Amino acid sequence: MEEEDSDLSDEGYKCGSEGESGWGSLPDVCLRQVFGFLPDTDRCRADLVCHHWHRVMRSPSLWRSRFFHFNGRLSKYKQSEYCSAVAYARSLGVYLERLEVCVCPPRRCLVARRLELAISGVNAPLQHLSLVRLELDRTSWTLGLRNSLVHCLILFLRRGSSKLTSLCLSGMRNCMHHVSRRHYPRCYILSLDIKGFFSASVHAHRNATLQLTMSRLQGLTNLNLSYACLSDELLAVLQHRRREWRRSSREGNTLQTFSLYCTLNEPHRQVVSGGSWATLTSSCPDLKVKLTVDQVINTNWLARILLPEIPLTEYTMTAFYSPDEVWSAKPLLCYMLPQYRSSLKHLTLDLSNCSDSLDEELLELVKVCERLEQLRIWAFLEISTVERLLHIRLTQRKQEDQLEEILSSHPHLPPELEFYAIIYPFVDQ
Repeated sequence: MEEEDSDLSDEGYKCGSEGESGWGSLPDVCLRQVFGFLPDTDRCRADLVCHHWHRVMRSPSLWRSRFFHFNGRLSKYKQSEYCSAVAYARSLGVYLERLEVCVCPPRRCLVARRLELAISGVNAPLQHLSLVRLELDRTSWTLGLRNSLVHCLILFLRRGSSKLTSLCLSGMRNCMHHVSRRHYPRCYILSLDIKGFFSASVHAHRNATLQLTMSRLQGLTNLNLSYACLSDELLAVLQHRRREWRRSSREGNTLQTFSLYCTLNEPHRQVVSGGSWATLTSSCPDLKVKLTVDQVINTNWLARILLPEIPLTEYTMTAFYSPDEVWSAKPLLCYMLPQYRSSLKHLTLDLSNCSDSLDEELLELVKVCERLEQLRIWAFLEISTVERLLHIRLTQRKQEDQLEEILSSHPHLPPELEFYAIIYPFVDQ
């Protein structure tokens, strides 16, 4: 509990008048706990009950976290979301520490303008800022509105970045290639999520501005990035940034989690060398890489992405079977994923292999992956394959003492195993 909330005044402990009892006699700390569960409508009503409740309702701890969802709908019966956001920012924005805004991408210029006004009205010393799904490449965002919004964000980061440790701008789809270097904010960000930050038409891996910005994030420990931004130069910047941080800080923070998102509609054919990954891994020994691949099924492209030097701990893939392209997941299961047998912990595959039998390949992959903790598969498998997977899980992934404990408390399945299956009747055509 924060200092201003823990310092209860004498009247906060008093029960009011001697005859007062019940809710009116609760001390401030209890009222704050109750008010914290109330939605805004109920908070407004509670604010009008008495002077005591009105004073407690102004406690900063009640207004430090805020979530707005802009769906773009206007109603004559209630205040619009944009007006509510602007009013909140002006009256209570000074208390904000965590702000999350989820946007339904605007289809009209008028809605985009209201959204720009709502976002530009925020002026608070935030610690966490999340602004997702702006999709600035839509036609509803005119060039003037895009420039104004980006300028407001830059000014906000310059004013309030001293306390900002977490920033999420996922789905911004910015189509601007360059930002003036004098606009770079002073950043102390530990966690950064910019997947989908650039439009698909922008080759972000060639953007020197991105690399220079990353070099200024000296304390970065968690990074979420689109694969379209990845390059040898960026990996070198992350590794060099680590050396600079060692010289300027005794804490020695390193990049710990690196999440990459590769989609079919974004550039993903650039060549990244395994040596760059190896150098980064040696500089950040605790680095964990999480990779999500969506509908990229070309075997040559996957081979360029899944380099053996990557310390891959989590892999998620959604396959897309096109009638115009013959593809099999066997190279992925037999040659690419086994490269991470000593690091892979979480594996999620949506294969939808209607005519391609993958039972033996999947079983062999599970056998060789020494540290696999979670396996999620959407595929057509034989019932006997599922039985063999369960047997491997029970016998090969646990030490004897752990296995005995699991079997004694759960005689059928280990507690962390999630199993879901749909049975399709086989029709001989």
